Formats: sequence, structure tokens, C-alpha cells
Amino acid sequence: MHVIGTAGHVDHGKSALVQALTGIHPDRLKEEREREMTIDLGFAWFDLPGPGGEPVGVIDVPGHRDFIENMLAGVGGIDAALFVVAADEGVMPQTREHLAILDLLQIGGGVIALTKIDLADSTEWIDLVSGELSQLTRGTALQSAPVVPVSAKTGYGLDALRLALADCLAARPARRDLNRPRLPIDRAFTMSGFGTVVTGTLLDGSLNVGDEMTILPSNRAARIRGLQTHKTKLDSAVPGSRVAVNLSGVQLDEVRRGDVLCRPDTLRSTELLDAQFRHLQDADSPLKHNAEVKLFVGASETLARARVLSGDELQPGETGWLQIVLADPVVVVKGDRFILRRPSPGATLGGGLVVDPHPRRKHKRCDPEILARLETLLRGTPSEVLLQAVESLGSGPLSAAIARAGLDSESADQAIADLAAAGDLITLDHPHAGTLSEAEVPTLPHSLVASRATVHRLTRATTELLAAFHAANPLRPGLPREELKSKLKLAPKVFNAFAVYAVAQGTVVESGAFVRLPTHEVNLTPAQQSSVDTLLAAFRRDPHNTPSAKEAAAAVGDDVLTVLIDRGDLVQVSPEVLFLRETCDAMVKAVRDHLLANRAVTVAQARDMFNTSRKYALAFLEYLDSMGVTVRRGDERVLK
Repeated sequence: MHVIGTAGHVDHGKSALVQALTGIHPDRLKEEREREMTIDLGFAWFDLPGPGGEPVGVIDVPGHRDFIENMLAGVGGIDAALFVVAADEGVMPQTREHLAILDLLQIGGGVIALTKIDLADSTEWIDLVSGELSQLTRGTALQSAPVVPVSAKTGYGLDALRLALADCLAARPARRDLNRPRLPIDRAFTMSGFGTVVTGTLLDGSLNVGDEMTILPSNRAARIRGLQTHKTKLDSAVPGSRVAVNLSGVQLDEVRRGDVLCRPDTLRSTELLDAQFRHLQDADSPLKHNAEVKLFVGASETLARARVLSGDELQPGETGWLQIVLADPVVVVKGDRFILRRPSPGATLGGGLVVDPHPRRKHKRCDPEILARLETLLRGTPSEVLLQAVESLGSGPLSAAIARAGLDSESADQAIADLAAAGDLITLDHPHAGTLSEAEVPTLPHSLVASRATVHRLTRATTELLAAFHAANPLRPGLPREELKSKLKLAPKVFNAFAVYAVAQGTVVESGAFVRLPTHEVNLTPAQQSSVDTLLAAFRRDPHNTPSAKEAAAAVGDDVLTVLIDRGDLVQVSPEVLFLRETCDAMVKAVRDHLLANRAVTVAQARDMFNTSRKYALAFLEYLDSMGVTVRRGDERVLK
């Protein structure tokens, strides 16, 4: 599931274009409708073209300079930009500022909509605007974005725009599921009969109805009462989706934009962070040490002081290291991107990357050791490098991941200990399969390991496959192990280890050659049970001359006959011959006793022993051969 965000100058037709694309007017505030100008974030959605078109969320942001800080609350979690430029006006001031913000946030791509094409003076003017856009976007995140002429008024170009967005989003990688969900809250409101509802773009994990949650930085406890995406009720929400979360245990005045909804004890807030910062080339002045700034990260906004660690100031166009001292706590993780703006007069200064969300103290400025450490953090800590190696393997020997990471033994030991302490490393083939303790990991260099995120993905895929199979095959005991292995695309060793882990965790149950969910039970309908009772009565009337497999299937149906065989009511000794389980067990004992007393048995002797026909006697003796009870010697069978 993907989310796109609009960007562009005020009055260039962003909201009108969103309404034309989706049929939903994104301006929800009365003041916005009256002024015909977006002031706050608006939301809509539509389905991409093609069979089974993916539903895509749309965040419509303000273009007016006075409301650009509201715009920043919406673009942090988007997958692609719908960059809007009016054909009759061309590039304007907020066109440039919005493009700079998209580039600083490293939005991975987008589509440029050349709107109001019906108002353009001539094709020459359109060519001139297109050329200006090509020059403007060169070297930015949108340099490869296609330009699509459209008119929200006439509908011209809308189909082409939908196709261009579909192509753009198809190239975007799926959101990573780290099993650490966090929802930066960009809107909070109440609904009669439901209570508090918060919305945002879900990052890093899934949410489920009933989950116990925490709202940071206030650390208020809450529970998920309900989930919706695009007004559709859900039991579970996936990473990257626009989500509305109905919360119990929290009042509206206890939540605000910029708060983060997460699982307890997975994240913590900070008032100090280390970051790499790029000062915009066209900024009107240097960024001086200890300058007052506004920090925008996720959906949050707070005043801060920017401590320049690599000198007294950063010139326009320079990249350097900052330690940002926050007036209010925020919730960020390493790798989050942010924007800094000057509070007054308002202007975007630049943006960058969080490399340490929880530095222990204020750093000494211009310290070579501090700067070297930040450069190392930018590349990744040893534990991050090892975790990336484990994830790139999918699952494999711990020694192989260490080799791929290229870590020396001391760094590897520390990285393993850190990952174990954080619960990010799972062993699949250890006697106590699960999260490793720090003491266990160094002793298991050849253990089969996987990241917590990989195991979570496999677990979710397994439960989804089994749930779908049970729904389609309610009378089957479960999905065959080999079929599950094939669908998960796992090597035999990895699948076997994961199956052991999943059983130990209570995720699945193994029944012979089948795997099922713990909640799955095979239940016959009253009509099916009645036909089964009639069939089994026929088997009991003449237990050694039973209905054939074809006759039994005709009596109860193929699926029900499979149930009787799978759960052991009937034993199929050949493609055509079936016996009751108790009859088969008694026959096995009778042949064993005969062989212990007489050394050998023939088909004729077995026929007479059970007062049956040669067909049944031969099928039964061949069954004993296949089970390893007997072995054939000429026309006789002897105990194996």
C-alpha cells in the first residue's frame, strides 16, 4: 500500500486535481472552502488503473507560504510526490521551496502534473514551462519524473496521470516491516460513539485491533479499538498505509499533532539529537552556531537550537554536523529525515538525516573524535551492519552473516551482543528457538539465524497462507508441509527450522504431513455427518469386504472421504480398498500372530483368514509390505 503527497505553489490546482483524480474534495475545513485555499492537510484516495488496482492514499498539502509548516507535517511519510505546476503561471516561489523540501527529505520519485492546461496561451508556452521544469528539477529527487499535462476542469490527461503514478509507485520498494510500528499522528479528532481517533502514515510495522499502545512523548497508555484505511474497517493495518486508529483510554486533549503512537517500550523520546545537515544552496545567510530554528520531523514541529559541531557556521550549499537541542521532546529513530526552518521571518534553511537520536550529552565542538564517530554512525554501527547482513541472507548461519558484514571478531562480538539485547536476532535451530540471550549468541557461530523483521514477515506470510487455505478448504486438516515450503520459497533446511520455531511459538500446529493454524478445526455439517454414519455402518456390517474407494466417495463426497482418511477413521490400503481403522489394526495383529506361529503367509491364506476375496487380501498384504511389516518372498510374505 502506498501514499502520495501533493506539492506546489498556492492556487496551482492541487486540491482540484486531487478531487478530479479521486472524486473526494480534500479540503475538510469550512474556512478552506470559503477561501478556496488549502490551509491544513487534506486526505483522499483512489485505485490505481489495472486489474486489482492498488488503493493509494493522497495527502493534499497547503501551497501558500503562510501554511508551508502545515505542509511539512504531511510529506514525511509519502512514497512519491504529485508535484503540481500550473501551465498558465509556470514555476513560482513555493514551487521552488516545495521541490527543495522534497529533495531534502529524499522522496524517492514522483510525477509532475502540468495543471490548468486549458488556460495555457499556446503550445510554445507549454514547451517553455516544460523546459523550465526540466532545468529546475535537474539534480533533484524529481529529475526523472515525467511531466503530464492535465486539466482538472475538462478531465484532459487524468488517465495518463493515473498510469504515470502507477508506474512510479510500482518502482518503489515495499515498506520494511521491522515489527516496531510507529504512527506519527498528523490529525486527532473525536467521533460520536467511538471516542478519540488519530490518523497518520504507518511506519516500520503493523497495527492490530486490541493492541496495547503508548502515545509518546506523553507516555500515555491506550488500546486500539478499531482500524480503518480509506473508510474500510480492518483487523490489521500494514506498513506504509494511511490509517485511522480509534483509541480507548485516551482523551482528545491528551493527543496532539506530532505525537507518535507505538508499542510500549519500543521507542523513547529525545530532547537532543545528532544529525548530518545540508544547508540549502539558495539560503540567504549562513547557519550560525546556536541559531534558533524550527525542527520538522515526522508530523512534529518544535523550536530548537542548532549547535554547529564542525565550525562556527555553515555556508549556503555546505553539508556539516549539527547537534540539535530541542525545546520539546520528539520521537525519532536513526535514519529519519528532517527539515529545519528559520522561525522568523519563516524560511526553509535545509534538512538532513538523524544519525544518533539519543546522544548521551552535549558534544564538544570541533572535536575530531566526535566528528569521526558521527561519520562512522552515518555509515552504520557494527550492529546495524551485521543486521543488514543477516537480513540480506534472509536466514543463514551466523558465521556467514559475520563474514558478509566484514566485521573483525571484536566488533562482531559486540554487534551480536547488541542485537541480542535488543531482541533483533532470532535463532531458528537452537534447542530453545527464539530470541537469543547475550550469553548464548557468541557460542553459536553456526546457528541458523534470522532478523526479528524477517521472522515476523515469514510468520505473517504463513498465517495469511494458512488462513486462506482453511477458508477455501474447510474440510482439509491443513496445508501440506511441502506446499507451504514452496509458497514461502524457503530452502528445506531453513523451512524445517522455521517450522520448528513457529510450532514452538504456537503460531502453527503440525499434524503429520500437514500444517494448520491452532484455531482451525474440521467440522462436518449435520448432513455430511449423517452420510458418514451411514457409510461407516456399511463398513462395520462386513468389515473385510468393504465399499470401494469409488463407492465411498460417491456416498459422502471426495472432500469428506479425505477427512475420514486424514483423521484416521478409514485406512486406505490401496487406491481402491479401504478398511476401518480398528479393522485394519486387528488384521495387522492377526497376520503378525500367524507369521510368528507359521513363518509365512500366502494371499490365499489371508483370504481365508478374513473370509474375503483375493482382491482385498492382496491389497492388504501389499499394504503390509509398504508399511515395512512384511517382505515378499516368491508367493509368500514373511515378517521383515
